[in-house]
Amino acid sequence: MFPKLEYIKQARIRLGVTQRKLAALTGISTSMINQIESGRCRPSYETARKIFEVLGSLESKSSMKAGDICSRQLLSVHSGEKLYRALEIMRKNSISQLPVFDGSRVVGILTEDGLAKALVEKDETQVKNMSVLQVMDPPPPIVDVSTPAKALIPLVRFAKCILVSERANVIGIVTTTDTLKMVE
Repeated sequence: MFPKLEYIKQARIRLGVTQRKLAALTGISTSMINQIESGRCRPSYETARKIFEVLGSLESKSSMKAGDICSRQLLSVHSGEKLYRALEIMRKNSISQLPVFDGSRVVGILTEDGLAKALVEKDETQVKNMSVLQVMDPPPPIVDVSTPAKALIPLVRFAKCILVSERANVIGIVTTTDTLKMVE
């Protein structure tokens, strides 16, 4: 099932592609592209498939990816570190979540919410001397650098942050603020 035929002209213009360029990429004549876009002609299934494949390919090449919007200065803590050290990193860098590693493996995330919960349950001096492992939440989702940035929006709203990996190594983090880069 294809999108509506009106999508062809909208997508072509949004991508900055001329009718002539689209025709060359699809192997369909420029006049046929013009007739389809103006509604004077209904393309065959095969012709529509070619057009939508090319537009989809152009769209995926031009759209931002997770690797484009992630913050690559990834600060983190080791699961065995004392909580006061993690708090120091978070406060000094004005960040609200901090990935927790055990070696090169992500084992959790330290969040402001998790810290607030710990402060409510225990007294302040106890919390400072706890290990990160005792307060951390489960790890956030991890996506590949090539994941379309638009796919991250619902995920980051649910998970608060997403880690970005390249060749099985975590290289960055995406927060709600990072998704605003797509608007710029």
